[in-house]
Amino acid sequence: MVRAVRVLLFATARTAVGRRELEWTVPPEGIQASELARELATAFPKLAPTLRASRLVRNGHPVDRPTTRIRPGDEFAVHPPYGGG
Repeated sequence: MVRAVRVLLFATARTAVGRRELEWTVPPEGIQASELARELATAFPKLAPTLRASRLVRNGHPVDRPTTRIRPGDEFAVHPPYGGG
């Protein structure tokens, strides 16, 4: 039984954690996106400021409510603001 979420980290989020991807264990019923973000910020304090400014994405779709449930087997991506030119 899958009990993990695949967490993808981009740009400054990747730098803060030191990895591009994590497997994050969640309860079988899932977890709210806001709670998952809090858990990640607690586990990786350097990630906290980036999370506050990032767009969160679940299975390719933007998370528009903090109460959105992230369930085992989901992909949860952290997209910080990008710059370029």
